[in-house]
Amino acid sequence: MRRYECMLVFRPDVPDDRLNAVIERLTRQVGEAGGQIVKVAPWGRRRLAYPIEHFREGSYHIVLFDAPPSSIIELERSLLITEELLRHLITRVERPVRPARKAAAAGPVEEEEEAIVPAPPPEEEEEIELIDESESEAAPAAID
Repeated sequence: MRRYECMLVFRPDVPDDRLNAVIERLTRQVGEAGGQIVKVAPWGRRRLAYPIEHFREGSYHIVLFDAPPSSIIELERSLLITEELLRHLITRVERPVRPARKAAAAGPVEEEEEAIVPAPPPEEEEEIELIDESESEAAPAAID
């Protein structure tokens, strides 16, 4: 499963109960597809950068969830036909890479596995040769 973030921009005239119903429908669809909701964060009403459908404000919500990639198409389809939404965007969130933990129950670890790989030697800084203005190509040739 992959982690996704869905930003929803609702029309400002939508009542809270209909707004919550849309979010509930989205969370139910994620759950039915085998995913899991991580976080739902309301951002509140904010001014839009440009008018959308003659509205200058929108109610923002962020939904963070884990889901299989195949379920995203169905989520997009259902959000496209939702009248309460001005805009939506689903993006994939890259998870930070963490080093693997050694399992204590795995038993004793041999020396080969514990060997510390030496760090590569620091790269030597290349000496930058400064060219004197008299040595540049634009300078006239020296007279013998």
